[in-house]
Amino acid sequence: MRHLIALTGLIATLLLAGCAKPVDYDYSAFRQSQPKSILVLLPQNSSPEVNASHGVLSQVTLPLAESGYYVFPVAVVEEVFKQNGMTNAHDIQGVSATKLREIFAADAVLYLEVTDYGTSYKVITSESRVTVSGKLVDLKTGQQLWSGSATASSAEGDSGNNGILGMLLQAAINQISHTLSDKSYDIAGITAARLLSAGRPSGILYGPRSPKYGKEAE
Repeated sequence: MRHLIALTGLIATLLLAGCAKPVDYDYSAFRQSQPKSILVLLPQNSSPEVNASHGVLSQVTLPLAESGYYVFPVAVVEEVFKQNGMTNAHDIQGVSATKLREIFAADAVLYLEVTDYGTSYKVITSESRVTVSGKLVDLKTGQQLWSGSATASSAEGDSGNNGILGMLLQAAINQISHTLSDKSYDIAGITAARLLSAGRPSGILYGPRSPKYGKEAE
């Protein structure tokens, strides 16, 4: 009887946890800052794929621009750092907010880190996965305005009903085709959209170039 009561209590706890609403993000600093322009720095790369930083960097401008912000051209920004002897993400992200503000006159800077990037083969499955985290910092005050993370995978929506032999064959085909076509680049675009598109739960706010600017619920 005691075991039954304990099990019932556990089930009730899990159900309540599943029904709990996610904690709302605190946007007070973001709203007070009201950034109009965003400087995106070369992402830190914690994955084994050498192309991860630039693969993600090339995908971030679109969702930010569509969210209503002016985004400094990433190629131009990278060239400025290159001319000053900085070519790796660690050095670039180590530049102070004061110096970045002085050089680019941007309102905010976006720091990114790539933790997953590439195609992996796992016996009966093969997927391209990209995971990116980021934080937005006010360049005038150095205060963090927002942070978040997102993941996308080529395995999303797989039915898994092909049988073991079929799954092994499909995994091998996917591994080859995803590697040859750099499938991770396309997945990085989905990840960037999930991370940096305004209007998503706990995502960034709309910028001043968007017709939805300032219309989010308080």
